[in-house]
Amino acid sequence: MLLRLDAVARGFAGRTLFRGVDLTINAGDRVGLVGPNGAGKTTLLRVMAGEDPPDDGRVTLPRDVRVGMLRQEIDPTRDVPVAEEVGSVLVVLDDLEREMNALEAEMERCGRQGEELPAAVIDRYDRCRTAFELGGGFEREARVDRVLEGLGFDAAGRARPLSSYSGGWLMRVELAKLLLSSPDVLLLDEPTNHLDLPSIEWFEGVLAEYRGAVVVISHDRTFLRRHVRRIAELEVGRFTTYEGGYDRYLEQKAERYSQLVAQKAGQDRQIAETERFIERFRYKSSKARQVQSRVKALEKTERIVVPDAVRRAPRLVLPEPARAGDEVLRLEGIHKRFGENIVYAGIDLRVRRGERLALAGPNGAGKSTLLRIAAGSLAYERGERVLGANVRVAFYAQHQLEVLDPDRTVLEEIGSIAATGDVPRLRGHLGAFLFSGDDVLKKVSVLSGGEKARLALAKMLLHPSNFLVLDEPTNHLDVVACEVLERALVEYAGTLLFISHDRTFINALATRVLDVRAGVLTEFLGDYDRYLEKLAAGAVSVEVDPSGLSAGMPAPPPRADASGTTTKEERMAARDSEKQRVRRVQKGKRRLAAIEEEILEREERIEALDHDLTDPEVYQDGDAVRIVEAERSEVRGAIDTLYAEWERVAEQIEADERDANSD
Repeated sequence: MLLRLDAVARGFAGRTLFRGVDLTINAGDRVGLVGPNGAGKTTLLRVMAGEDPPDDGRVTLPRDVRVGMLRQEIDPTRDVPVAEEVGSVLVVLDDLEREMNALEAEMERCGRQGEELPAAVIDRYDRCRTAFELGGGFEREARVDRVLEGLGFDAAGRARPLSSYSGGWLMRVELAKLLLSSPDVLLLDEPTNHLDLPSIEWFEGVLAEYRGAVVVISHDRTFLRRHVRRIAELEVGRFTTYEGGYDRYLEQKAERYSQLVAQKAGQDRQIAETERFIERFRYKSSKARQVQSRVKALEKTERIVVPDAVRRAPRLVLPEPARAGDEVLRLEGIHKRFGENIVYAGIDLRVRRGERLALAGPNGAGKSTLLRIAAGSLAYERGERVLGANVRVAFYAQHQLEVLDPDRTVLEEIGSIAATGDVPRLRGHLGAFLFSGDDVLKKVSVLSGGEKARLALAKMLLHPSNFLVLDEPTNHLDVVACEVLERALVEYAGTLLFISHDRTFINALATRVLDVRAGVLTEFLGDYDRYLEKLAAGAVSVEVDPSGLSAGMPAPPPRADASGTTTKEERMAARDSEKQRVRRVQKGKRRLAAIEEEILEREERIEALDHDLTDPEVYQDGDAVRIVEAERSEVRGAIDTLYAEWERVAEQIEADERDANSD
């Protein structure tokens, strides 16, 4: 056991955020902490880290266990170089190196003077050197460079001072420090929020090899599906754990929700019957004892609370936009620079009606610059931007959160842009963005970052537009809000041009991906997964035309004979290949079913072991606890191995089925 919470409660400003939180974290655990914005997830992480005390309950942390938390508050004014700041977490190695240098100087002095070297000096030097080597002391600069490079810092960037970076990049510095310090328990609050897609892929690789326990808050559904094996949910003050991955959590949550609705209906009927009995016999002396008994029972009844159904399954319907021309946007020969930094030197881009075009590539490559030029909000030096016939652009950028009027209520803020005909539907529109009931009367000044993002999106989408340009629309949104927006945009009849680091969001929407890198645009048909496959497989030859627009061309088809048709031998080989592919798919699906059964059996065993750990006869017996935790660690390791095999088999099946569809 690395960390345990027993009946932990915490409140803020007179409101209880959560109570009765029981959670045990063991080595190798991967726990996703989910729930709506404002539910208290970050507060719970701070309690686990020891930064905030619980109002009630107990946090148990063994003396030798180190907990590291990704900090959100960073001093942006420091002039320390990035590499030096990140390397500061390895200060213990500096102390060891200084001691080794002093011991080496002593040994050298004894050698010069012909003195016998004290055994204590030799012994201490050996111990220091061993600790230095095990801590990676001889390669610490390389370790710092590797981590920073993986998070997107080039050599020049690693030498720049912290004060020259924005908040998002400073978050990367803190993440680098945390990864280098290698605590036993990693507490991560939205770690992928400020990472570009290549950095997310690198970070996921590091996390997959990390041996400690991880508790993570994230709205990145792809990240949760890949890395989480248990879900802990905070919702309306209730804390619930679900064994299994993210998709299994969704299934169990739906089942529990249905059960809760049924239980509440039964309780409501029972309460109504009790209240009718009390009202009917309140003044009959012969029934006084029964009435009082029922009154007391009613007072003691813990009412079942069903989470807001509207928040669970809101539906956003975007206004039907006017039909635009076939060509929505044309950029020709665009040149853009910032000072001496040339971002684009003559690029072309065409966007056609109905397309969903996602921009991908590393941070700093110019994606947001291109997006702002496309939206018409950023000037350029040379070139031409042409909107198609009847095109109406709506642009969502992060700065829109800053221009909301803090003195207005939510309803007043959206009302400030509403036409007379919009007024009757304002509350319904806000409800689709998860502002229900009295939420619409909240002042903008008290809204969380996620609530402000939802309000800014609600304002932008109030009126019909046939060309939406979106810069990170899912940032700050919780999973439910992301899914609401995603479903609405899937059904949207207009054209999309967007940037997002949410891979599930991109895959749901994109029909084309445009890689932006070093001033060059490279085009890929399909969603983000298809884009990654083409990059990894090398099945794309990039040709840059004179206009500067790069096009991704698929690999050539199978060789044909002189008549333009495939040979008999090639057709026979193709049939054999197809048969083998079908057999592989069938065998793979059987193996997937078997793996899922094994995972369920082991997860049931985990639940049984967790129950054993709550037994006073067990947790008061140190030997019994160690036996249970050893078995739990072994079962957890087996589950992780099974999940890895499941992903490998599923990927092979998907590849075979995709090849069959493309033939």
